Amino acid sequence: MKLFYYPGACSLAPHIVAREADLSLTLERVDLANRTTETGANFAAINPKGYVPALGLPDGSVLTEVSALLQYLADSQQRTDLAPAHGTMERYRLLEWLGFISTEIHKGFGPFWNPATPDAVKTAAKERLVSRFAYLDGTLGKQSFLMGETFTVADAYLFTVMNWANFHQIDISPFKHLSAFQNRIASRPKVQAALEAEGLTKAA
Repeated sequence: MKLFYYPGACSLAPHIVAREADLSLTLERVDLANRTTETGANFAAINPKGYVPALGLPDGSVLTEVSALLQYLADSQQRTDLAPAHGTMERYRLLEWLGFISTEIHKGFGPFWNPATPDAVKTAAKERLVSRFAYLDGTLGKQSFLMGETFTVADAYLFTVMNWANFHQIDISPFKHLSAFQNRIASRPKVQAALEAEGLTKAA
């Protein structure tokens, strides 16, 4: 399989999950500005949506969208620790978290990526994010991970998008449980390997 990615983008989440699941994965960096990959391929032909992640599958097809990739990678190895079995209440709880992260956190950062966004809009967006951070902090004050005491694909996704707070100078230190979660995920060996592979941390 081949993961088309951009360093630190939401494609980091499936990258982490692939490593946690011990899957063999080839990485191909995408130049999002020029819509080309590091091998010179036209990324628009690979994913007409124009954004990462995109996962090239063994049969030659391409799968897109973070939530789909995360579940596909966990299910391909039948890793019920990373994603509970289909049809169980726990799986629906996982979907609940993936939906929350996608719509409330991932998309919540959207206004900050556009330099033309008015300050008033950014202020309102930050206030909404902070309220979501408070909710996450409350949850993580009771348990180590979003689903309890087991790391799942939802944690990889949350870790990835929460890292954007650093890029946009949004201080999450008041949320001590959420901050501790970020540090806890960052310390995982497979997460460190993914960060290093994307050039986001120095090699030891």
